Amino acid sequence: MAYFFSRLNAPRPTIAHDMTDAEAAVMGRHADYWNELLARGNAVVFGPVLDPKGAWGLGIVRAETEADARALIEDDPILGAGLGFSYEISPMPRTYVRGLTADLQTTARR
Repeated sequence: MAYFFSRLNAPRPTIAHDMTDAEAAVMGRHADYWNELLARGNAVVFGPVLDPKGAWGLGIVRAETEADARALIEDDPILGAGLGFSYEISPMPRTYVRGLTADLQTTARR
Protein backbone atom coordinates (compact mmCIF):
# COMPACT_ATOMS: atom_id res chain seq x y z
CA MET A 1 0.00 0.00 0.00
CA ALA A 2 1.25 3.49 -0.80
CA TYR A 3 0.37 6.95 0.48
CA PHE A 4 -0.32 10.11 -1.49
CA PHE A 5 -0.60 13.75 -0.42
CA SER A 6 -3.51 15.61 -1.98
CA ARG A 7 -4.09 19.32 -1.87
CA LEU A 8 -7.50 20.74 -2.72
CA ASN A 9 -7.10 24.22 -4.18
CA ALA A 10 -10.01 26.58 -3.75
CA PRO A 11 -11.17 28.94 -6.50
CA ARG A 12 -9.98 31.91 -4.39
CA PRO A 13 -7.88 32.35 -1.23
CA THR A 14 -10.70 33.93 0.80
CA ILE A 15 -13.14 31.03 0.48
CA ALA A 16 -13.02 30.19 4.21
CA HIS A 17 -14.50 33.63 4.91
CA ASP A 18 -16.82 34.27 1.97
CA MET A 19 -18.09 30.86 0.83
CA THR A 20 -21.20 31.06 -1.32
CA ASP A 21 -24.27 28.89 -0.69
CA ALA A 22 -23.39 26.78 -3.75
CA GLU A 23 -19.83 26.28 -2.48
CA ALA A 24 -21.08 25.39 1.00
CA ALA A 25 -23.45 22.78 -0.45
CA VAL A 26 -20.74 21.09 -2.52
CA MET A 27 -18.32 21.35 0.41
CA GLY A 28 -20.80 19.30 2.44
CA ARG A 29 -20.89 16.61 -0.27
CA HIS A 30 -17.08 16.77 -0.43
CA ALA A 31 -16.80 16.18 3.35
CA ASP A 32 -19.28 13.29 3.13
CA TYR A 33 -17.20 11.74 0.34
CA TRP A 34 -13.96 12.00 2.35
CA ASN A 35 -15.68 10.59 5.45
CA GLU A 36 -16.62 7.59 3.31
CA LEU A 37 -12.99 7.27 2.20
CA LEU A 38 -12.00 7.28 5.88
CA ALA A 39 -14.53 4.55 6.65
CA ARG A 40 -13.24 2.41 3.75
CA GLY A 41 -9.61 2.91 4.80
CA ASN A 42 -8.62 4.86 1.68
CA ALA A 43 -8.16 8.15 3.54
CA VAL A 44 -5.86 8.53 6.51
CA VAL A 45 -6.64 12.16 7.34
CA PHE A 46 -8.31 15.14 5.69
CA GLY A 47 -9.38 18.65 6.54
CA PRO A 48 -9.08 22.36 5.82
CA VAL A 49 -5.83 24.25 6.27
CA LEU A 50 -6.20 27.92 7.19
CA ASP A 51 -3.01 29.09 5.53
CA PRO A 52 -2.50 32.89 5.79
CA LYS A 53 -1.96 32.90 2.01
CA GLY A 54 -5.36 31.28 1.47
CA ALA A 55 -7.30 28.27 2.70
CA TRP A 56 -6.82 24.89 1.08
CA GLY A 57 -7.66 21.27 1.85
CA LEU A 58 -5.31 18.50 2.87
CA GLY A 59 -5.91 14.81 2.35
CA ILE A 60 -3.67 11.79 2.72
CA VAL A 61 -4.85 8.89 0.57
CA ARG A 62 -3.87 5.25 0.92
CA ALA A 63 -3.99 3.29 -2.36
CA GLU A 64 -2.21 0.52 -4.24
CA THR A 65 -1.01 2.80 -7.05
CA GLU A 66 -0.92 6.47 -7.96
CA ALA A 67 -3.57 5.75 -10.61
CA ASP A 68 -5.82 4.34 -7.87
CA ALA A 69 -5.22 7.43 -5.73
CA ARG A 70 -6.01 9.72 -8.65
CA ALA A 71 -9.22 7.79 -9.34
CA LEU A 72 -10.34 8.33 -5.73
CA ILE A 73 -9.61 12.06 -6.00
CA GLU A 74 -11.32 12.40 -9.37
CA ASP A 75 -14.52 10.93 -7.89
CA ASP A 76 -14.72 13.76 -5.34
CA PRO A 77 -18.00 15.60 -6.06
CA ILE A 78 -16.28 18.94 -5.55
CA LEU A 79 -14.47 18.53 -8.88
CA GLY A 80 -17.63 17.90 -10.88
CA ALA A 81 -19.41 20.93 -9.44
CA GLY A 82 -17.83 23.36 -11.90
CA LEU A 83 -16.93 25.85 -9.16
CA GLY A 84 -13.20 26.11 -9.88
CA PHE A 85 -11.77 23.66 -7.32
CA SER A 86 -8.73 21.61 -8.33
CA TYR A 87 -6.41 19.01 -6.80
CA GLU A 88 -2.68 18.41 -6.71
CA ILE A 89 -1.55 14.87 -5.90
CA SER A 90 1.97 13.82 -4.90
CA PRO A 91 3.33 10.42 -3.95
CA MET A 92 4.93 10.08 -0.54
CA PRO A 93 7.96 7.80 -1.07
CA ARG A 94 8.45 7.23 2.65
CA THR A 95 5.53 7.53 5.03
CA TYR A 96 5.45 7.26 8.81
CA VAL A 97 2.08 6.51 10.34
CA ARG A 98 1.59 5.74 14.01
CA GLY A 99 1.95 1.98 14.29
CA LEU A 100 2.91 1.54 10.62
CA THR A 101 5.73 2.52 8.28
CA ALA A 102 5.19 2.38 4.54
CA ASP A 103 8.10 2.40 2.12
CA LEU A 104 7.55 2.77 -1.62
CA GLN A 105 11.23 2.16 -2.33
CA THR A 106 12.21 -1.48 -2.15
CA THR A 107 15.88 -0.59 -1.78
CA ALA A 108 15.60 2.33 0.62
CA ARG A 109 18.76 3.21 2.51
CA ARG A 110 18.48 3.35 6.24
